[in-house]
Amino acid sequence: MLHKQPNKKNISFGMKRFLSLILLAGITINGFSQRILSLDSCRNLAIQNNKELRIAQEKINAAHYNRKAAFTNYLPKFDIMATYMRTQKEISLLSDEQKNSISNIGTATGAQLQQQFQQIAASNPLLATVLEPLQGMIPGLTAGLNGVGQGLVDAFRTDTRNMFAGAATLTQPLFMGGKIIAYNKITKYAEQLAQMQHATGMEDLILNTDKAYWQVVSLVNKKKLAESYLKLLETLDSDIDKMIAEGVATKADGLSVKVKKNEAEVTLLKVENGLSLSKMVLCQICGLPLDSDISLADEDMENLTLPNLYTESNVNTALANRHELKSLELASQIYRQKVNVVRSEFLPTLALTANYAVTNPSLVNGFENKFRGLWAAGVVLKIPVFHWGEGIYKVRAAKAEANIARYQLEDVKEKVELQVTQSSYKVNEATKQLHMAEQNMDKAEENLRFATLGFKEGVIPTSNVLEAQTAWLSAQSGKIDAQIDMKMSELYLLKSMGTLK
Repeated sequence: MLHKQPNKKNISFGMKRFLSLILLAGITINGFSQRILSLDSCRNLAIQNNKELRIAQEKINAAHYNRKAAFTNYLPKFDIMATYMRTQKEISLLSDEQKNSISNIGTATGAQLQQQFQQIAASNPLLATVLEPLQGMIPGLTAGLNGVGQGLVDAFRTDTRNMFAGAATLTQPLFMGGKIIAYNKITKYAEQLAQMQHATGMEDLILNTDKAYWQVVSLVNKKKLAESYLKLLETLDSDIDKMIAEGVATKADGLSVKVKKNEAEVTLLKVENGLSLSKMVLCQICGLPLDSDISLADEDMENLTLPNLYTESNVNTALANRHELKSLELASQIYRQKVNVVRSEFLPTLALTANYAVTNPSLVNGFENKFRGLWAAGVVLKIPVFHWGEGIYKVRAAKAEANIARYQLEDVKEKVELQVTQSSYKVNEATKQLHMAEQNMDKAEENLRFATLGFKEGVIPTSNVLEAQTAWLSAQSGKIDAQIDMKMSELYLLKSMGTLK
């Protein structure tokens, strides 16, 4: 049976930790190593081994680093870039026709001079005779001018088939339409949201652990009850056999008892199988091998008590503590900031930029094959002018999403209030049912005692004894169910209020 649980608040933290270590270490009973687990140790094991909580913790870490990354958008960015390019042809500042004309400028000039001499000789032979010595200088002048022209062509060559370039750029945002501020707030709320989701997962895990724990406690006590009932029937069966041998009872009485005995054996088998499966579930939640031999510290508890709680204070506590509500509030804040992000895309932006560029061939002293650079600084202003109303539509869509989040929050608040009220009523109902079950238990025990005495005195038939035993079994089972139901209703109430820890 179950006995009263000690007040855990009177046990110091150090003593509780010491006792938990002893229970986790396990004890040896009759030569076999058995692990005794308390409710706190089961919770600790479940928290340590739960993969979903680890995933939730990694989400918190990711959100934390995203917030740090968003803050860097306030700071100047410095980038370095380098490139090499091999081109098939070099960049030419002169066309092929211009190159040919400049490189043959002497030839063209000599031809024109020869033509001029011929015209002078035809029109004025005397002057032609005077200028004849100069005519011999034309070939030399032609060659010289051709050389000068070729030099000019060579000087205009860029030799850009092998191009090297590098740049160092500094960018400092000055005004981004409020986007940077909004992103920082979003990442801050996202980190808090991840923390709330982790806390919600923690509560769900604790609730599932407690449910599995008390399920095992319930089945352990039902197993004890089934064994006690079977022992009663075995005693009655032995007494009936003796009475049949003495001729004071009929074989029909014996068969009735044996049928009940077989039913009790089947019931005990079902309870044992259910207990084994429930222990496997608890081991799986705690991260233990499924075949671990465990025993629970609360298997012999008799009474479970609940504090006196009031519905109105419970509702207020739930609205202040429920992690789901806090998560929805943060989600609503995120959607409101998304409106600012969308709006910022259609507002002017201003940034300061500065860079230093290096090229080879050089761009600042002809196209010489040397690394030479230059710096530049300025501001970049972007002003959206006309986008056919795109910004208005996107902002309205973002506001609609923010309204959806707000309506969801209001809806969940109403459901939480209803849930807390229902859970409070269930606690009160479970308490009354437990009180009635205890009264039924007292009556059933008294009835069984009188039936057993009457049977031994021979004034009560076997059927009445079997009925008394069946009523006792039902009352005992009802008391166990009422105790576990009361404990579970308390857990659901604490969960609905957000105070399950």
